[in-house]
Amino acid sequence: MKLLIQKRDNVTPIQRIENVVVCILLAMAFCAIFILGYGENPFLVYWKMLKTAFGSVRGLSNSIVYAIPLMLCSLGVSVAFKMGLNNIGAEGQYTMGAFAATGIALYCNFIPEKLTIPAMVLAAFVAGAIWGVIAIIPKAFWNVNETIITLMLNYVAILFVDYLCFGPWIDKDINLPVSKTIPDYAKMKSYFGTNINAGVIIAIVCAILIYLFFKYTVAGYQIKVISKNITAAHYAGLEVVKKILLVMLVSGGISGMAGFAQVSGQVYKLQTGIANNAGFTGIVIAYLSKFNPFVVLLVSIFFGGLTIGGYSVQTMGIPSQVVTMLQGAILIFVLGGELVGKYKVSVLKNAAKIKKEIKEAA
Repeated sequence: MKLLIQKRDNVTPIQRIENVVVCILLAMAFCAIFILGYGENPFLVYWKMLKTAFGSVRGLSNSIVYAIPLMLCSLGVSVAFKMGLNNIGAEGQYTMGAFAATGIALYCNFIPEKLTIPAMVLAAFVAGAIWGVIAIIPKAFWNVNETIITLMLNYVAILFVDYLCFGPWIDKDINLPVSKTIPDYAKMKSYFGTNINAGVIIAIVCAILIYLFFKYTVAGYQIKVISKNITAAHYAGLEVVKKILLVMLVSGGISGMAGFAQVSGQVYKLQTGIANNAGFTGIVIAYLSKFNPFVVLLVSIFFGGLTIGGYSVQTMGIPSQVVTMLQGAILIFVLGGELVGKYKVSVLKNAAKIKKEIKEAA
């Protein structure tokens, strides 16, 4: 008896959605084991998380606002992953974007007040783009693997911001490792009587532009070709080096704007650990979304809601790390479920006989 692994034919979009839903439920069931270890009912814990995050206008707006940096980081890394580039550096690009946006708000007083926010957006994009391009230059010219370089540059950016917050930029009035608060004209306004700000619009516009670029432009098509076979792309005369630099510039720039969104829309200052693992969470979201920019927006809100809901269950004695564990479990189960959904296993009871018949027929 032997096992035969075959690829499934004609998997419908509905089946894919059902597969993802089942995998999320399995991930929640897995994490429920640990919640039981704290003596709490998992159903009540999950219900409180969902109710806090999505059960009111305030909760939903908090989830969306928290998700804005996740959206931008996820969109940024999705651009790189579409070309087959492993941009693990969104955390650092986010951090450098936050640094640049804060610097514009605090120390560039010559900029007119009405132009301060646009200047902050541009500075954050440029800072993130530079951080991304620095990491990808060895890949573009010497085919050096970009994964380790992008990862290590995260810590360079984080430690650089730590230096600023503990040193030259520290707010001496409160003597904490944070910068001074940015002026009011550098803060994004809230809308609809909630704390939702223009960061959502930036994320949506980025998603639309990414979709249109890869769907309808020649450069977008060429990037897809390069991602499938970079050697063939070289022989076909495609400008591979330029495309690699362009993609990483855009990827890093979008992730950098997440830093602007955090500074101008939430914390209003530069502080240590400002990215708070949003860059790494963005990678998870990008994979779960299969790099679809519109799905990224929805999954980011879901993950933002998980985090907001996670704060509420701390009153029940459940640590916030359970949310991180749930996010990781969702990724593992969904990736595993995707494999199961693509392939099926058949049992061949007379494998030797079938093999013999095939040889005879040949």
